This record gives sequence, C-alpha cells and structure tokens, in this order.
Amino acid sequence: MGMTVLPDAAWRHGEGLRRIVTALQARGGAVKLVGGAVRDTLLGLPVTDIDLATPLMPDQVMQRLEKAGIKVVPTGIAHGTVTAIASHERHEITTLRRDVETDGRRATVAFADDWREDAARRDFTINALYADPVTGAVDDFFGGIADLESGCIRFIGDAATRIAEDHLRILRFYRFAARFGQGELDPDSHAAVVAARQSLKSLSRERVADELTKILSLPDPRAMVAQMAEDGILAVILPELAPDFTATLDRLLANERTVGVDPPALRRLAALLPPDAAIAEQVASRLRLSTRQRKHLAAVAGQRAGALLPARQLAHKIGIDAASDVYLLAAAPSAVAEAVASLTGWAVPELPLKGGAIIARGITAGPEVASLLKAVEAEWVAEDFPDAARVTELLDQKIGRLSD
Repeated sequence: MGMTVLPDAAWRHGEGLRRIVTALQARGGAVKLVGGAVRDTLLGLPVTDIDLATPLMPDQVMQRLEKAGIKVVPTGIAHGTVTAIASHERHEITTLRRDVETDGRRATVAFADDWREDAARRDFTINALYADPVTGAVDDFFGGIADLESGCIRFIGDAATRIAEDHLRILRFYRFAARFGQGELDPDSHAAVVAARQSLKSLSRERVADELTKILSLPDPRAMVAQMAEDGILAVILPELAPDFTATLDRLLANERTVGVDPPALRRLAALLPPDAAIAEQVASRLRLSTRQRKHLAAVAGQRAGALLPARQLAHKIGIDAASDVYLLAAAPSAVAEAVASLTGWAVPELPLKGGAIIARGITAGPEVASLLKAVEAEWVAEDFPDAARVTELLDQKIGRLSD
C-alpha cells in the first residue's frame, strides 16, 4: 500500500500550531494530528478543530508548553486532554490512551505510548487517522482512507464493543453516515446500532439533543432521518414523532430553498413534531432546550395547524422568527415567499395608544380600560397596523358604542 500524505492546507502553517509542535517534538517527544482535521483535509473540506495526540504524559505536555511560553488549560486532564492557546489558536492535545473498563457513559482509560492502541479505541475508521504535522505522512491502522474514499462508515473492531463504550456512538454513526457516507450502510455497524438502540435512554438528554441537532443541521437530513425512524432510533429518543413528518420535511426543505434561508436545527425539529403546543413543550423540556427555544417550538407548533393567520398578524402574536417558521413549515411556496417578503425589514409595531388616553376621555380606570385597549388592539392588528390617527378613530367608535 502506498504512503498517503496529507494535502497542503493553510491551517497546517498556523503559527500557534508550529509553536506547539516544536515544543512537543523536542528531546525525543512526538506529536501527531488526529481525527477530524486529518479526515477533512483528505476530503478537501475546511477544517475547524485541529486536535493533536502525543505519547507524552499530560503533566509533561503542560510543562513543555508552559516552558515555550504557551498558555495551557487543563480542560480534560483526567482523560489526558489539555487545551493549548498559542498565537490566539486553540488546540486540544490528548495523551495516547487505551481502554480499561467502561460503563457505557465514561470509559476508564490508561495512558499508553502505542499509536495503534490509541487508534483502536476511537469510534470509526475514518476518525482514526493520524498525520505527522511536519511531513504530512498519514498513519492509517484500520483502513480509514479506503473507507473515506468509498463512503463507508464503519466501527473499528467489534461494533457492539465500541457502542458499549459510549452509547452516543449510535447517533454519531447516523450523523457521520449522513455527512460522509455513500451507498448502503455498513451491514455490521448498522445492525449493531439498531440492536443497541434502547441504550440511548441511559445517555444525558443534553448529549442526545446535541447529536440530534447536528444531524438536523445538515443541508439535507431527510434520508438519514427516515432511516433513523425506520430503524426505531427515533421511537427511543423522539417518541412524539409525527406520523406525517416526511411530508412536512419535504415541504420545509422546498420552502427553505425557495426563500434561501439558513436551516436552523430547531425548525427542522419542529417539522418532526405534531402541530400541538403541549407536545412541543414536553419534547423541549425533555431535551433540555433553553426557555427561549422551548417557547419558540411551542408557539410554532400551536400555530401550524389549520388556516394560517396573515404573516404580520401571526408575527404580532408569536414574534417574527416563529411566524416565518410557521409559514416555512406549513404553507405553499408562493405563500411563503409573500409572507417572508412582508416580514423582511419589518418590526412588530407597538399599539400607539396607552391607558391614560382612554381615562382622559372620561372612562373610569379599571377593567373597562383594559378591555377597550384589547378591543382597539384587535382591530388595529386586523387592519394591518394603521397609524395613530386611525387608532384614535377606532377608540372613539368603541367609546361611542359604550355611551350609546
């Protein structure tokens, strides 16, 4: 087999990276690039995180870097990981490891000096590629390069064992298959994640929500979401799944393309749920979403069913973002384009009328003022937010009817 060399890329010449590598390679030390940066550079994709692996012990890593004037943060030192900040670049550096025991959430690791042992405890072959930061020579112990070329997402070694080490790997399998996979799923890996799906219940809600979000954020997650539904994965992590979710997702993606908007994962999640605010609340709470996200999801779910309010009226009720989401999820392309146009560059106005103006007209302060305000506001919204003069007319009409 020929030697694979990492293609050249701008990030490989970063000043911070060079300083870290120099400090760790000195006096017989060693360091290699590992994981996503190697994988994505081989694919010609942009690189965000540059992770490094070394046989040096965490305390040695810290000493060497600090001596070279590089700031080090012991971010995950129990697992052998520190974060180095050099020339404003952040890099994670992890000591080589081998597994000792595991409870499916946290593996107990021992540090090692064997690159192959370290590779053997990673998840997929395509994520277990190491590269020399200077020469770019790639180490591939498990056929990851061939799998990257053929689009095969495969667990390293025994799939069931890899999954038992961390049940989140079930969801990672679908995410990586959606991003890098081609053709059929690897039969052994696929069978193993389906068999282990109930173990997703033992994971923290945050980790599940994070992986699900990453899958839903992909440009077109439909095929993989359908696969996860078919495999019973969604029955475990999202039992509220709407029976007609595929039709909603199809409509949403077509509308997103028509309007040219970014696909936030929250809107994609809304497409998977039935149009029911209480169910949306329940899902948001279980997935530990923020209060803002929970309110958004519930508002969208509550307004999606039946005939839609005109876009600006809807925005007055639930906010501009939620209103445009309702249209993207539930309306035909022509209606969506019109709705988005009417909301673009527009802010929900405030009713140009205060209680004081009503009292000044001789109405006694109290519930009557509040109900007049409400009645005027409802007409003002229905008339598409006319100016203060029209609001005063509306008020006079209402007061006139009271005094008749």
